[in-house]
Amino acid sequence: MAVSLLLRAALAGIALGTAALPATADSLWLQPARGGQAEVRAGTLAKPLAALPALKDPKASQGGQPVPARAEAGRFAIDAAADAADLRFTAVLPGAQGVLTHYQARLGRRDTAPANDLELVPTTPGGSTFRLMWKGKAVAAAQVNIETAEGWSRTLRPDADGSVTLTTPFPGLYVLEVSARVDGKGARFEGQDYPDVRHTATLSFEVPAR
Repeated sequence: MAVSLLLRAALAGIALGTAALPATADSLWLQPARGGQAEVRAGTLAKPLAALPALKDPKASQGGQPVPARAEAGRFAIDAAADAADLRFTAVLPGAQGVLTHYQARLGRRDTAPANDLELVPTTPGGSTFRLMWKGKAVAAAQVNIETAEGWSRTLRPDADGSVTLTTPFPGLYVLEVSARVDGKGARFEGQDYPDVRHTATLSFEVPAR
């Protein structure tokens, strides 16, 4: 995949343009599925898309190792190992009007180190305080959008150090989302130039019933 991302030297909120993008209506996230599987869905939890967009270069990994992701009706199905490391999925969406979107989804909050380029990372295993990381370094985020399977949603403003703390009052699936526009000269993908490069990262996890 020939993608060149040009960032300013200072890795800060303005370098990623995090303040420029609102919550997206077409997020992509991972969630548990029947039979010990996981699945990739798109849209919103309240209104998932019936079919995934035309994603390019889809890849799934767990514990740093690739795992198969099968395209099925409206989703990707992934055979995730139970009680193992967090699961990740990445894909690229070449869009209209020169927009290239990199989706980076994660299921679980055990790992305290990032693997994707843009990732929300828990500061402690299983914790509820998260920090946004860009290529392994902490960066500022303008906001973190939260949606739950119970229909509860919030937009949180990170602290000065870029961290955000979430309360989990309801059992079920939580999806945290942050979007950023890369500050640079665009990218070239599959022989086409894209002046607008965006990243959308999600972190999803389940809170058990008490």
